[in-house]
Amino acid sequence: MTDSDATGRTGDSDQARGSRRGRRDIVVPMRLYKTITVFSTLIAVVSVVLGFVFLDAATLQVSALRAVIANVFSALGLGVSNGLLSTGLAVVGLTVIAFGAVVYTLGTRFRAQGMGKSQEDSGEDSNNG
Repeated sequence: MTDSDATGRTGDSDQARGSRRGRRDIVVPMRLYKTITVFSTLIAVVSVVLGFVFLDAATLQVSALRAVIANVFSALGLGVSNGLLSTGLAVVGLTVIAFGAVVYTLGTRFRAQGMGKSQEDSGEDSNNG
């Protein structure tokens, strides 16, 4: 493929990408948009904080959460090594953070009726030089 072929096809791919972007947005009433925005942001923030609490428990041997989890395992009669407990807490922490990121990303796909499309989707040319 030559440079002229690549430049000739960019307009087609940009149009296809723009039309796909338009289909990703979901138009909902304003009240539902506000509800989705508030709760997706709340879930994302709480998930990130909880994820870092789990990561903190995975790295610190004196964490209160780690002590509670270790006591629960010992009360159940399960002996868990420190390395396995640290790994499990780290995986849970990263999973909770990723969950919050996914919820926030999905929440940004909604827009209210009457809201304009993003600048990337508009047909206007940029005059930024």
